[in-house]
Amino acid sequence: MKISVIQLPVFMGNRQHNLQQMENMLAKAVTSKPDVVVLPELWNTGFYPKPIKKFADLDGDGIKKTMSSLAAKYMVNIVAGSVPVNRNGDVYNTSYIFNRSGELTAAYDKVHLFSPAGENRDFTAGNKITVFTLDGVKCGMAICYDVRFPEYIRKIALEGINVLFLPAAWPIERVMHWDTLTRARAIENQLFVVAANGISDPDEGDFHLGGHSAIIDPWGELLAQGSSDNLAGEIIEAKLRLGIQAQIRATIDVFQDRRKELY
Repeated sequence: MKISVIQLPVFMGNRQHNLQQMENMLAKAVTSKPDVVVLPELWNTGFYPKPIKKFADLDGDGIKKTMSSLAAKYMVNIVAGSVPVNRNGDVYNTSYIFNRSGELTAAYDKVHLFSPAGENRDFTAGNKITVFTLDGVKCGMAICYDVRFPEYIRKIALEGINVLFLPAAWPIERVMHWDTLTRARAIENQLFVVAANGISDPDEGDFHLGGHSAIIDPWGELLAQGSSDNLAGEIIEAKLRLGIQAQIRATIDVFQDRRKELY
């Protein structure tokens, strides 16, 4: 499975500009014929303009139509990062996943909302894990702050996934945490982690997205990583050798050796 991660340059509150940038970079990404293209968290708005309800897509209809059309046009699976979605008056931080035919395969509402930034006051939290299949490969979803909860990621891993997709809007100040946590989740769960972060100009506001998008294998090896200073954005790519997951789990079988009766 070949993965392309779009480390998008995100402009706060400028949905039209962000959408155009995304479409331009997607057109470039598909020229290398990836199987899956991945976008960052809240790529269309930034993290996040207020009041967020003003920027939220009603029932996700507009963004679903756009991303479905692009997936079908390029015949590529798209993990469409996340966008703010207004459902029945509540705003969710929602990820949509589309297959090569443009069909909506799955949706995920961010479960852990970042209370230090007040996300828990402006968004409604999701309440279930999301597992889906792309090209026969079992995948799971998490968004940004979710990665700080290893018990939650383990719960997703226990569904037997091969790949965890992790869109994020992670700041440059804590990019060391991002690097450490994404690799730790890959190593301890012996799965591929595809972590897509945005990038932003420090002169454009107080919240500076730190880049460092990464594609990590089940040993914790970096297959590809984005920079923290390319403000034009970039695309990182890697081929996932899915067969090594079984080899690694046979070598160090942490799932067999778990003491489920204790924790």
